[in-house]
Amino acid sequence: MVADSGTRFVLAVFTNLRGKPCAKLVPASAVDQLEAGELGFAGYAADAIGQEPRDPDLVVVPDPRSFTTLDFIKPGLALVHCDPWVSGEPWRFAPRVILGRMLADAAADGLELKVGAEVEYFLVRKNADGSLCTADPKDDESHPCYDARGVTRMFDHLAGVSDAMNVLGWANYANDHEDGNGQFEQNFAYDEAMITADRVMTLRYIISMLAEQRDMIATFMPKPFSDRTGSGMHLHMSLWRDGDPVFPAVGADRYGLGLSPTAYSFIAGVLTHAAGMHAVLCPTINSYKRIGARTTASGATWSPTDATYRGNDRTHYLRVPDGNRVELRGGDGSANPYLAVAVQLAAGLDGVRRDLDPGVPATV
Repeated sequence: MVADSGTRFVLAVFTNLRGKPCAKLVPASAVDQLEAGELGFAGYAADAIGQEPRDPDLVVVPDPRSFTTLDFIKPGLALVHCDPWVSGEPWRFAPRVILGRMLADAAADGLELKVGAEVEYFLVRKNADGSLCTADPKDDESHPCYDARGVTRMFDHLAGVSDAMNVLGWANYANDHEDGNGQFEQNFAYDEAMITADRVMTLRYIISMLAEQRDMIATFMPKPFSDRTGSGMHLHMSLWRDGDPVFPAVGADRYGLGLSPTAYSFIAGVLTHAAGMHAVLCPTINSYKRIGARTTASGATWSPTDATYRGNDRTHYLRVPDGNRVELRGGDGSANPYLAVAVQLAAGLDGVRRDLDPGVPATV
């Protein structure tokens, strides 16, 4: 793949527990060493990966499915996501390894998880005193969501990110101004859970680098401004078996949302474990500034505070827009995508295996 794409250097990336992409820049001439598992990292230096200074190296094993060319950032640059191994075994504290194990656990029941992700972020600049300001000084409307002028002024950045996603085959289908001044969202098609988690990490990197090229900062922090809506990371989940969706109702529909008994049990599992899951879905102090907000300039926070579910209602922890998927709206932009998907799958599978019942959907 390196030879066929004319790649000069590969970013060999693994993600630590805080969601930081860690990498070494590998020249094309040394890709055989990367593929052979000979590229080592001092795990303690990478931070938050469960290692002490005395521990053996993390050796990264690349997943060729994730190979991504990045010529739009630097000609001849590519990226590949890797699984850290230690002493010949996958490292149990590596987020991508954790998700892989959860997906294997689901596969033992004949189930596959597919996920769609909504990546929200702010484009900002720093003032002389270090404070943040909106990158677009004209973006000052009280209700800027979907503002045509706002997306037009940021056309070069948004189009650059969209073009990148489409070159990579991710099927970008929308780019919009979100609810806060300076806040945007760019969407791509859903896919297998690991592919989507890899793409969230890659997209954050792409957005950040393209923003820097235009003298801006892209931040995914949940609440960069106290008076504005914060940034979430909503995940749309669906279970599949032998290539067929499991969530749509076939015959009786217990609560009228177009869902199967398996889907309702999955929902029940997520709701049962919602409080504990928050340590992963909302992992920073700043997360709770978003959750605890009562007012914003636009009048809405879009941040649920109770573990409830309903149909097509964005004020609830779980939204059921149709019978094909369930959207979890509790996570935020600081969440590690591998861990966020893994913990939701674990909770949902627990509900399915115990045949839990979520009860009647919320009425308001």
